[in-house]
Order: sequence, then C-alpha cells, then structure tokens
Amino acid sequence: MSTNIAAAVARIEQTGTQMRGPTALGTNPRRLLTLAWTLAVTDFRLKFFGSALGYAWQLVQPLMLFGVLYTVFSLFLDVGENIKYYPVALLLGIVLFTFFNEATSQSVRSLMVRESLVRKVDFLRLAVPLASVLVALFNLGLNLVPVFVFLLASGGRPHLGWLMFPFMIAGLAVFALGLGMLLSAMFVRYRDVDPIWTLTLQVMFYATPIFYPVELLFDKDLDGVAHALMCSPFAMVLQQARYWVIDPSHMSFLEAIGGFPLAIVPPLIVVGTVVVGYRFFSREAPRVAEEL
Repeated sequence: MSTNIAAAVARIEQTGTQMRGPTALGTNPRRLLTLAWTLAVTDFRLKFFGSALGYAWQLVQPLMLFGVLYTVFSLFLDVGENIKYYPVALLLGIVLFTFFNEATSQSVRSLMVRESLVRKVDFLRLAVPLASVLVALFNLGLNLVPVFVFLLASGGRPHLGWLMFPFMIAGLAVFALGLGMLLSAMFVRYRDVDPIWTLTLQVMFYATPIFYPVELLFDKDLDGVAHALMCSPFAMVLQQARYWVIDPSHMSFLEAIGGFPLAIVPPLIVVGTVVVGYRFFSREAPRVAEEL
C-alpha cells in the first residue's frame, strides 16, 4: 500500500499536477443541504441549552431595542405620527435587520469557528456559511411572531399581501448567503474583515429607513436621498414588506425608489453578490484549511 502511495506521489511530482482540497459544493447537493441543516439545527438547540427561559431569550433583544427606539423617536420626536401602524413598521424593521445582522456577522467567522470540521478531508465548505444563514432564519421565525401579534392587536387584518412575504424573506436570505460566502472566505486571509463589516452594519442600520419612515424624506424634499437609500437590497425588502404585510398605505418599493430603471438596481446587486461570493468562495475553499 505504501509503495502505491509513494508511486502516486512521484507521478504527481513528475507531471506537476497540484492536488486540490475539498470543494465548496462537492458532487452531491443533497449531502450539502443535509449537512448544513444538521449544523444549523444543532447550533440552534445548543444556543438555548440549559437556559431557564429557552427560546424566549431570542425575543428579548429586538423587543428591547424596539421599546427604546419607539420611545425616543415616536413619543419624544414625533417621528412617524402620520404613518399608519408605525410601531409595527418599526418592529418589523428591527426584526429584519436583526436577521440580516446575525446571518452575515455569524458567517464572517464561521469557517474559523468550524476549523475542526473544515480540516476534515471531505467536508463541504459551503455548508458552514449556509448553516449560519439557516440559524438566522430559525431565529427570524421566532421574532416574527410578536410582529404579527402586534399588527393584529393594532387593528391590522390578514390580506393577500402576506402570501408574498416569504418570497421577500427568501430574497433577503439569498443576499445574506452571498455576502456570507464572500465575507467568510475573505476573513480566512484578512482578519480586518470582521471589524470592517461590523462598522458597515452600524452605518447601514442608521442609513436605512428602519426607525424612521421613508415618507419622511419625501416630506423634506429629499427625494434623491430616498432613491439612493432604496438601492440597498435590504431597504428594498424592508419597504416592500411594510407595503405588503403591514398596510398598503406605506409606500411601495417601486414608489420609494422612483420607478424604473432604478428599480432593477437592488436585484442586480443581489445577483452580483451571489455570483461574486460563490466564485470567490469556490476558489478559496480548497485552501481554507491551510490558511486557517
């Protein structure tokens, strides 16, 4: 056996062929999805293991942030006083941003955290950032419960727009996965990616119309600023979700961005992010164990 291995190595050296490590996808997509699902479910359960309140802790952070922002901007500064169901719109924005923040932030360090698994000979690398996005989706499902409870308690009623909401979430998850692939692969080589992305998320939180309605920008004749902010895929999902889920009195994404052709910018950013993220991740995947 050792003679055969030595002969194979000698042939590789003679031909100059470079041995590649495990790829991102592998040859069995079903195995990739199963592996990512198993990792996500395990992480989700371990997160609350031994906790007295369990999954209820997942609701605490967005609800506390909602309480602070609503008190400051609605009660003290009268922001959103003319917007129907503004408190629910605010909570929905916080919940969606919490998902996006968690999905991308956890993806940045995911390969390093899973170093012991990544070093396995046939471990599919893409399962790691995919599992991070799935865990964030599980948490999003819990956080959306109080959103719909508050909406119904405020007088909102179910309507056909709710059926479109899962598609918006799926689009946001795909965007987060594209960023997760890119950021996780970059972090293996460049550790500055983590603080840079943390700062980017902070800027994004205050720049996106989360705690203030986009209608406020139009009232102040800042139409150009509103159109620019709506070019963000996250802002697109948030604004359209408010229009479809909360109430049609909220501006739709198409109205907020100023119609075509600007409306095609966010989808193009999503597609470009996924393509670039996947290509970069696939290129780096065979060398991840060495870089770590």
